[in-house]
Amino acid sequence: MSISPIAAMFDRISPKYDHLNHLLSLNIDKVWRRMTAKAVAKCQPRTILDLATGTADLAIALAKRNPQAQIIGTDISEKMLAIGKEKVARKKLADHIELRLGDAANLPFGDNSFDAITVAFGVRNFENRERGLSEIHRVLKTDGHAFILEFSMPDKFPMKQLYILYFKHLLPIIGKHVSKDEMAYSYLPQSVESFPKPDAFLQNLNDIGLKNGSAKRLSFGIAILYEAVK
Repeated sequence: MSISPIAAMFDRISPKYDHLNHLLSLNIDKVWRRMTAKAVAKCQPRTILDLATGTADLAIALAKRNPQAQIIGTDISEKMLAIGKEKVARKKLADHIELRLGDAANLPFGDNSFDAITVAFGVRNFENRERGLSEIHRVLKTDGHAFILEFSMPDKFPMKQLYILYFKHLLPIIGKHVSKDEMAYSYLPQSVESFPKPDAFLQNLNDIGLKNGSAKRLSFGIAILYEAVK
């Protein structure tokens, strides 16, 4: 069975993915995930679905902050999941975290299955964003919370100018050199640039039934943590 271009790209870069994430963000990505896990903990969920879980960094952060919760992480990249499973086993969290191959556009779960759903840096990679968001709404319980962590474009001087210089010019060069992948780290700034602005994305969430949306800017607006309720 053929896999999607996005899945193939993440399979290719999987051996270097964690190293590059932490290097290119100066380890700030770890802080963002911890902040997301802390926000989720306020809801005291018993069941959490982590979409686009990748190598399970957010799932692991969630397990530490939400020891009462059972967590399922899904991703379209088998090789990313293989690394994630090794990390989960190494941290002795296999009783709390289960990782599965799965497509956000066609989730293998029943309606109203999860108290909370998280996605870190994954929604902009959905091949069909509207379908993926609709699936989040479908499998989320009534009064359940969705948390979406995504990159954003800062809008204030001088952070906006520094961000453009780094993200569009330096990051692709460093990413290509370390990962040896021609496409992946030029795709990253392109996908961020084409992602809806915060107000527009909150409207997207509202349109599919996720209400009371909020957008918390992190690190001068480099990333945003969205939260909404079914």
